[in-house]
Amino acid sequence: MSENSNAVNVSKEESQRKREVEGEEESDLVAKKKARATQVHSGIEADVAEDKGSRHAMEDAWVLLPDASLGSLGILRCSHFAIYDGHGGRLAAEYAQKHLHENVLSAGLPRFRKTDESLLQESTTGGWQDGATAVCVWIIGQTVFVANIGDAKAVVARSVTGDVVQEGSSQLKAIVLTREHKAIYPQERTRIQKAGGSVGSNGRLQGRLEVSRAFGDRQFKKVGVIATPDVQSFDLSEREHFIILGCDGLWGVFGPSDAVEFVQKLLKEGLTVSAVTRRLVKEAVRERRCKDNCTAIVIAFQHNKI
Repeated sequence: MSENSNAVNVSKEESQRKREVEGEEESDLVAKKKARATQVHSGIEADVAEDKGSRHAMEDAWVLLPDASLGSLGILRCSHFAIYDGHGGRLAAEYAQKHLHENVLSAGLPRFRKTDESLLQESTTGGWQDGATAVCVWIIGQTVFVANIGDAKAVVARSVTGDVVQEGSSQLKAIVLTREHKAIYPQERTRIQKAGGSVGSNGRLQGRLEVSRAFGDRQFKKVGVIATPDVQSFDLSEREHFIILGCDGLWGVFGPSDAVEFVQKLLKEGLTVSAVTRRLVKEAVRERRCKDNCTAIVIAFQHNKI
């Protein structure tokens, strides 16, 4: 696993203290291959875990910023969480990781065009053609914004009724907050064909790329690949308990309801968000045999503190 920038990762010392407190042992290999961060801010607790699976390299990147205002939103709380799932390398994922949040704050809305245009210039100069899908969450005050391109996904665990769910009393409903963008889907296929591209019999753009929206992918931009996100928003209430973000590796072995049930069960058992996130990825890779890179973020809401 890779070391990420100091702006988005907690210190090694803090991560080690959490591992010791939780009493969980990890092998040297996993410790080297897995980056984690835990933050608690204004009633939000979040953590990230990753594993490269059976791939030779980790191409995912992530952002964990419970306090993400950068001084630009006054007294409003702003938190930001994101997973960038790279393909063909991790340069596009790392570029978006470093630049998207600041660009979105300056634009005032979850817009990805500025980041993608500057990324394409960078890739042209550097001679690389990586791409990256993305799922991003911004929590501004009491409003949650979710934006995605490609096949990374966000799922919220929500109470079925307006009543507050007491511990152990009810199952939560899994609500998918994102829309997948794949070349094989009719709406995306039509758009690609209008742009002069084609979708092969294998369901891939030009017979090669499965997703139809992504950062980068310079060689496919003229034949239909765009970085225009689908954006959803909702106001936080006591009905929302946690959000799970995951790359396609996670969702390839977990269904939305399955993942919510898995996380809810562990939280009820008293595990920390940090431990739950690690268990989720461990289950995906070691038990359910996810072969792809696997990255997950769990964002839990402590409503008495929001």
